[in-house]
Amino acid sequence: METQLSQYTPVIFAFVFAATVALTLVGLSALLGRGRLVQQRKRETYESGIPVIDPTRRRVSIKFFVVAMVFIVFDVEIAFLYPWAVTARESLAQGTSWVLLDGLVFFVLLAVGYMYVWRKGAFDWARRGNES
Repeated sequence: METQLSQYTPVIFAFVFAATVALTLVGLSALLGRGRLVQQRKRETYESGIPVIDPTRRRVSIKFFVVAMVFIVFDVEIAFLYPWAVTARESLAQGTSWVLLDGLVFFVLLAVGYMYVWRKGAFDWARRGNES
């Protein structure tokens, strides 16, 4: 029984040592830290290294979010282009050309989607109102 327990002694020692170091550092931070001043500064709005001048509760145009979502959709679709190119290269070396047709369908769907978003006015920043 003692030999089995002695096998775990280094592991137990490591856990005790880690807990001691963690508790000591947290305790020293609480005793020597600036406390309330830091907590007050943490509640202030702060972004990109510059204190915010405008109020945080203002309306933001939905166009920013629409453009971001459209960018993500088209970016993810384009990210699949590299694996497709590798697969197309390998399949063309083996004499199969159906992968090129798949790529053509992909690009046509991508172009149709892009034209749809463009015609809906997702990229028109000057447009006002809720037109569809």
